[in-house]
Amino acid sequence: MKKIIILTGAGISAESGLNTFRDADGLWEGYNIEDVATPEAWQRNPELVQQFYNDRRKSVMVAQPNPAHLALAKLESKFETLIITQNIDDLHERGGSKAIIHLHGEIMYSRSSRNPALLYKMNSHEIKMGEMCELGSQLRPHVVWFGEAVPMITKAMYEMPKADMVILIGSSLAVYPAAGLLELARADIPVYVIDPKIPSVNLPNPVIKIKERASIAVPLLVEKLLKNE
Repeated sequence: MKKIIILTGAGISAESGLNTFRDADGLWEGYNIEDVATPEAWQRNPELVQQFYNDRRKSVMVAQPNPAHLALAKLESKFETLIITQNIDDLHERGGSKAIIHLHGEIMYSRSSRNPALLYKMNSHEIKMGEMCELGSQLRPHVVWFGEAVPMITKAMYEMPKADMVILIGSSLAVYPAAGLLELARADIPVYVIDPKIPSVNLPNPVIKIKERASIAVPLLVEKLLKNE
């Protein structure tokens, strides 16, 4: 069975109504990234950071998977499929996909401030200040902030050379180390790039560029791949 690896970025979630900061001069929902998405921000003003992610979590819970998310899940019927996403939402899961690596964490989990391995699935949008883990430390969002290590990158790097095809969707390839994953793909496999704004892709691979929104292009590509398999 052929293996397809799908790399997804903010663009696929934007079509479900989740705002991104990649085209907004470093602002996210009107906040400076340095004030809400760094370890220093958490130390300086944990209440602000907590409220920011509580609001983001509420938006995620309201959002619905779009046709791109739903189409990707269909690939699993004919291909070994792995999604490696930079997104912290759970839209791939709710869209039906089973194998997903979240490089930057998952907003629908809280985690211990003391031990990053202590994770707790959330059923509501809110982590309250004073809400503690079993070790007695404040719960925080299970997301990777700027300046923090990316624990799942090692697993993603291990998987990339196994791909028989790569599909890049909605990513500007501006955030490392995720942006470097494409370079680990075998040089002989096709790489599809789907985005209204095609990023610069310098690869020896055959690169197929589809300058279109994910919700339109992905279902068409999936239908083509399933038909030809």
